[in-house]
Amino acid sequence: MIYQTNLPGWERGVRLFAGAAMIACGLIGPRGLPVGYLLACFGVVTAITGFVGFCPACALAGRRSR
Repeated sequence: MIYQTNLPGWERGVRLFAGAAMIACGLIGPRGLPVGYLLACFGVVTAITGFVGFCPACALAGRRSR
């Protein structure tokens, strides 16, 4: 299956920045708590979608890049 990018360039940058911030807040903020690790995991997923340019949730919603 070939995935086509469905995120515009500006949103990819925002997702990379937001993912890095979520990872940092999750690992630095609540040390040792499961909620911190959960936030860091969501940050990794957000950063990966920004790096790759494909978001499965946006694809399910029928969103396409111009």
